[in-house]
Amino acid sequence: MWEQLRRFNALERGARGIFLRAAVLLPLISFSLRIRGFRKTQASLQKHLSSPKNASRTFALGGADLTVRMVRAAVRHSIGHPTCLEESLALWWLLGRRGISSELRIGVRKHDERFEAHAWVEREGMAVNEPQALHEHYAAFDAELSSVRREPR
Repeated sequence: MWEQLRRFNALERGARGIFLRAAVLLPLISFSLRIRGFRKTQASLQKHLSSPKNASRTFALGGADLTVRMVRAAVRHSIGHPTCLEESLALWWLLGRRGISSELRIGVRKHDERFEAHAWVEREGMAVNEPQALHEHYAAFDAELSSVRREPR
């Protein structure tokens, strides 16, 4: 526990903020998905996106990487075991709050007579929260389920 606290304190202030937001957001998303379902949870998150900030491409790329790392860390240290959908919704929303364009994607596959689904976040056509090859085993729905596009002002 002390090692985890030391590592948390060693993070930059912005990284700590993203981690704490993700740590709070993950159980809220989990609860909302169970009670309200996917569409209502997604709509609620979409509604609470702030107006975009004018971010440079360099900030967006660095900001996206930092956000991905902090969401992954929050997932590892979260109460319970967040699903890929909960993680991806949290990441998609946090990226959108930072003015970073991303798409929430969901795919399906049949594996050993079982139907499986998987969720991930893409930015400019590339998966950001997992190795590229992992989601390629899933047939993604053609329509984007949720997209946050930020237009330069």
